[in-house]
Amino acid sequence: MFNEKNVLVVVTGSVAAYKAASFVRLLVKDGANVRVAMTQSAQEFITSKTLAILSGHDVLTDLFAGHTTEVVHIDWAKWAAFIFVVPATANMIGKLANGIADDAPTATIMASAAQKIIAPAMNDVMLANPAVKRNLATLTSDGWLVIAPAEGFLAEGYAAKGRLPEPEAILSEAAVRLRAKTGQLRGKKVVITAGGTREALDPVRYLTNKSSGKMGYALAQAAAENGAEVTLITTTDRPTNYGVTKIFVASTQDMYEAVMAAFPTADIFIGAAAVSDFKPATLAQDKIKKQGDGGVTLHLVQNPDILKTVGHQKAPHQLVVGFAAETNEVIAYGQDKLKKKQADMLIANDVSSPSIGFSSDDNVITILTPDQPAETLPQADKLTLAREIMQRISTLK
Repeated sequence: MFNEKNVLVVVTGSVAAYKAASFVRLLVKDGANVRVAMTQSAQEFITSKTLAILSGHDVLTDLFAGHTTEVVHIDWAKWAAFIFVVPATANMIGKLANGIADDAPTATIMASAAQKIIAPAMNDVMLANPAVKRNLATLTSDGWLVIAPAEGFLAEGYAAKGRLPEPEAILSEAAVRLRAKTGQLRGKKVVITAGGTREALDPVRYLTNKSSGKMGYALAQAAAENGAEVTLITTTDRPTNYGVTKIFVASTQDMYEAVMAAFPTADIFIGAAAVSDFKPATLAQDKIKKQGDGGVTLHLVQNPDILKTVGHQKAPHQLVVGFAAETNEVIAYGQDKLKKKQADMLIANDVSSPSIGFSSDDNVITILTPDQPAETLPQADKLTLAREIMQRISTLK
């Protein structure tokens, strides 16, 4: 999102200013061109030299510093494509909401047409103050993207809302919400499944597969970036982005019931989970013991077919997308599954290689749709592929 973009980070006088160092570092790592401006009070919490080293540029602290003819704050205002105020104090929020430009950071912000993002951090009582709430509402109506404070341990020594979110969370939410503004799935409800289901044998053992859930989580992020309201039904717990609601399940039956509850109000269903086709006919109440030198015979029965069920039940306005993980004849098996499940799209992928597919960061996929030629995408990371899938889904909707 911010790769090769010009990003100005404004740091204000909150105890959370120390997190600005990590935030700047993340932006640089993401490929952004970063500059930093600091208020006078911010320099009481973190030095300008630290942020200068991390950003690779001198830090703007004084509106009247220097002896050149260049008007620095105007130059920086034109340079920036994005401005982050991280962290933002109640004082800074009040200034920005009321058009006050009495120092280098505020003057630069006022002179800039950049996309502006602000992350408040303060005491919970200050955050609830009517003036602060009114000022934040004004910034929102002015086009600012406001990152809500998190619940957590405050400097005052107790837990409450007002804590600055972690830098990764700020950057992630900002990227998702900025992309979603122009997303092609705005207003759509998307249900996605992720991970490998687990079928219990006894109180300590279960049958499962190698699925990590990475592809499902990548699809959830890509759908949120496109403006969709996303429900992720998952067996694995991984970090998620803004706009994604998680529902945790374990077995295929659990996932089936969760999908059946969510599907009626969904516009799009994407079955990316590696569901177990079979489960033990009976669940042993106690741990299964060894029986001499002989083996144990398991009687398996078939699980509900989630993709087939939603494919046959879908309404005309609903889109159903399935996944087929295969080790051979990937396209042939995928085409057969596409037809039998009555899906609108099927993503076939080869999981025979350890470098792609299950648990890996990369994948190679073939997109199948009825009466259309198969489209194989080159190997790429799963988020890149998820964004490609969402682009194609949006054309069908």
